[in-house]
Amino acid sequence: MLRATLLAAARSESIRGLVERTPLTRPVVKRFISGDDVDAAVATTGEVLADGRRVTLDHLGEDTRDAAQATATVDAYLDLLRRLDEAGHTDRAEVSVKLSAVGQFLPVDGEKTALENARRICEAAGAVGTTVTLDMEDHTTTDSTLGILRELRVDFPWVGAVLQAYLRRTEQDCRDLAHAGSRVRLCKGAYQEPESVAFQDKADVDLSYVRCLKVLMAGEGYPMVASHDPRLIAIAHDLASHRSADSYEFQMLYGIRPDEQRRIAAAGNRMRVYVPYGDEWYGYFMRRLAERPANVAFFLRSLVTTG
Repeated sequence: MLRATLLAAARSESIRGLVERTPLTRPVVKRFISGDDVDAAVATTGEVLADGRRVTLDHLGEDTRDAAQATATVDAYLDLLRRLDEAGHTDRAEVSVKLSAVGQFLPVDGEKTALENARRICEAAGAVGTTVTLDMEDHTTTDSTLGILRELRVDFPWVGAVLQAYLRRTEQDCRDLAHAGSRVRLCKGAYQEPESVAFQDKADVDLSYVRCLKVLMAGEGYPMVASHDPRLIAIAHDLASHRSADSYEFQMLYGIRPDEQRRIAAAGNRMRVYVPYGDEWYGYFMRRLAERPANVAFFLRSLVTTG
């Protein structure tokens, strides 16, 4: 019930205004968001890379219905990639892009615009020697996102995909994408979805995650294991026993289990941290609260302490 309430709140403009206007919120947001601008993003990237971890950066924003805003988001990514290159970070830092932030939901030619904008970002990433991963959003965007992925991979075969284990379709999507050269980030999923398309019980989601992980680890692609769950991480280690250490990686969110992130990296594994930045943080922040009761407890304790 709490998760459903928080996910619904993530789409509420009235609640968004209330949360964003509350001064006590910002110190808590800093746990999950590196900062408002590219300077903060690049600085955080340097800190994470310094102890052996890797980075994927997300310029926050989604559900854009304004072409000018979509273009501004592309420009922000181009600036970010330039700055990462200047800092010498592009060997271990890449970017993650939500297609809804670059035009996918525009009322006219949305998919075409998103493809063109994503292509601009991919061209810039390729020019500085790094990669792009297309974030996945709610289930209504899955077919569109995978279609744009196929188009981009014609020229940029290294573009990564994200699949969400709570969707009933994902095991088959994993089979379709578990081929040589294919980079696939497997996560559980963080949107509110109907039972007709998504598993609702946590145990069922976990079982789906393991089934999907088995497909990816048995394939010839590059699995990216996005989970904070110790059991799933242990299972991933076992399933990857036949693989070289550079043929897969683990991923976790910025601000969640940082000590475990460092431990995994220190043990010789590839560990990538998903680092979001920007002032459009509300939707992302609410989904992080919804994922784990501990995050809500942390939020409430911080409000009391700060107050």
